[in-house]
Amino acid sequence: METNLVIEGIKFMFLGMGTVFAFLVIMIIAMNLMSSVIHKFFPEPQANADVTDTAKQQGNKKVIAAITAAIKYHREG
Repeated sequence: METNLVIEGIKFMFLGMGTVFAFLVIMIIAMNLMSSVIHKFFPEPQANADVTDTAKQQGNKKVIAAITAAIKYHREG
């Protein structure tokens, strides 16, 4: 009745790794389920697209003006 310790170690290794893998799979499934439930009952509010586009254009114009001024200042010394 001599058992090979290497074989027993490999069995325990696969048992532990299988347990961790199964737990991670169950956790991912549970997180996806919770996410879908949260999004179903608490949807994110939709912003008005026209207001958002106008704000982005104004922000972009300010950024472009700042970059242009910085380049001009750098070139002049």
